[in-house]
Amino acid sequence: MTTAALVKTDYEAVIGLETHCQLKTNTKVFCNCSTEFGTPPNTNICPICMGYPGVLPVLNQRVLEYAVKAGLALNCQIAPYSKFDRKQYFYPDLPKNYQISQYDLPIAEHGWLEIELVDADGNPIRKKIGITRLHMEEDAGKLVHAGSDRLSGSTYSLVDFNRTGVPLVEIVSEPDMRSGQEAAEYAQELRRILLYLGVSDGNMQEGSLRCDVNISVRPIGQQEFGTKVEIKNMNSFNAIQRAIDYEIERQIAAIEAGDRIVMETRLWEEGSQRTISMRVKEGSSDYRYFPEPDLAPIEVAKSQLEQWRSELPELPAAKRHRYETELNLSAYDARVLTDDKAVAEYFEKAIASGANPKQAANWVMGDIAAYLNNKKLSINEIALNPETLAELTNLIEDGTISGKIAKDILPELLVEGGSAKELVERKGLIQISDTGAIEAIVDQVIAANPKELEQYRSGKTKLLGFFVGQVLKQTGGRADPKLTNQLLAKKLNG
Repeated sequence: MTTAALVKTDYEAVIGLETHCQLKTNTKVFCNCSTEFGTPPNTNICPICMGYPGVLPVLNQRVLEYAVKAGLALNCQIAPYSKFDRKQYFYPDLPKNYQISQYDLPIAEHGWLEIELVDADGNPIRKKIGITRLHMEEDAGKLVHAGSDRLSGSTYSLVDFNRTGVPLVEIVSEPDMRSGQEAAEYAQELRRILLYLGVSDGNMQEGSLRCDVNISVRPIGQQEFGTKVEIKNMNSFNAIQRAIDYEIERQIAAIEAGDRIVMETRLWEEGSQRTISMRVKEGSSDYRYFPEPDLAPIEVAKSQLEQWRSELPELPAAKRHRYETELNLSAYDARVLTDDKAVAEYFEKAIASGANPKQAANWVMGDIAAYLNNKKLSINEIALNPETLAELTNLIEDGTISGKIAKDILPELLVEGGSAKELVERKGLIQISDTGAIEAIVDQVIAANPKELEQYRSGKTKLLGFFVGQVLKQTGGRADPKLTNQLLAKKLNG
């Protein structure tokens, strides 16, 4: 039996994610140093984030607000009382030799988010993934390994403390995922929620969102978990899925060969498309947690909690459901339109301005998306505003212009903006819908192409497209396509 068959029939994976998310604040969690990315090394530092003797941390209130809002959006219970703790460990990029984090009393617990996959027929498959906890903590610095030696690799290391003290929330999922696809969608949905909230920029390339995967396999039907392996070093959702799929196959193959799975941390190696061992874990680390003595416990007042709850936007899952039920869009369309908050807002403004939802969706996901991808722009950077898109779709709906004419003038509207109706009138592109006028042109085209007429009547009916093209050419694309087809079919078959 092949490994692929074993994955499907004999074994199942048990997967959980630990996600570190950088909060989008201007200053660090316990001091006033900037959080700006890309500044020269060791310029965004001060005695507080460097852990000098005698300094006192002060909690950034925006960090607390963003953490609570993230917890609420993830359906968590917000703790009425929580605290910070010291997590002791020793590493060159941790100047205090401890990290301020939260341990036994985190700010949020017991939540969930909904992931949505689409089956082969386009139907949504929804699943809730549990959230164990969300807690606040500070980031560590960054080691830069440099120099080159044939035997030992890098010859020295440099440390940049700019990232030290940058605010994070760590979000730990329940082990509810069973495939790489589910895990990748969980990570993407988590990122969508954080972006909708505006609490993070979710930039994986800059390290604003970092996911570690815990994965084990077990025979289907077995309740006990297998030996857990952690995977690090994944900088894209695609890498998360591929790393998990590889690791599932590796672990099953090892079990089938009679080998023992060891508890370890592995790295995803993008070049070779495999996981490699980084270090073996003999047991759980003893971080010697104790309450942070320099920070007071946190109590979120009910009035403050309700205010922050009232400020939450409509979240991606709720928006998808609404698009499907109220706007009658497909699950696929709803997923695409809600993936980016700015695109969803643009689409909704077009609907509010009178655009047909399906037509607006087609334009946003089709020609407009293609232009944005080609020019590497966001939807807020184009001159075509949602109101003009609604105007354009309505011109098609009422027969003023054809879809082809709309596509022809779209590039100018994307760059220059302005009124679609005024542009059509100025260029003389109003659709010809007069039966007599089109019939006269049809007669001319048929008379001018006797050879093609004979071939058509001999059975080459695909030449209808040729005749339609000739009519549109003579009218500059302004002839009503539907009426043109009807008249040509009648004349050619007469």
